[in-house]
Amino acid sequence: MWVQQREYKAVGAALAAARGRARLTQQELAKLLAKPQSFVSNYERGQRRIDLLELLRIADVLRENPLKIFQDVVSRTKTRQQKR
Repeated sequence: MWVQQREYKAVGAALAAARGRARLTQQELAKLLAKPQSFVSNYERGQRRIDLLELLRIADVLRENPLKIFQDVVSRTKTRQQKR
């Protein structure tokens, strides 16, 4: 089974929630990551895949425990699967 684009939305939503807890805008986070704002927007909408090392870097910049973000992704993925 290959990962569907809609499942990447769970990753994006979890990262957006972490950004919200950090009280940062997409633009502020992008600046801290030395990336364009569209980078943040694209992964938060599930349009861009994030690899593990990128997730760790984002978590570090947000000062968020990456395990908390990962648990959120798992929870959101299970919720999506149950709705099918």
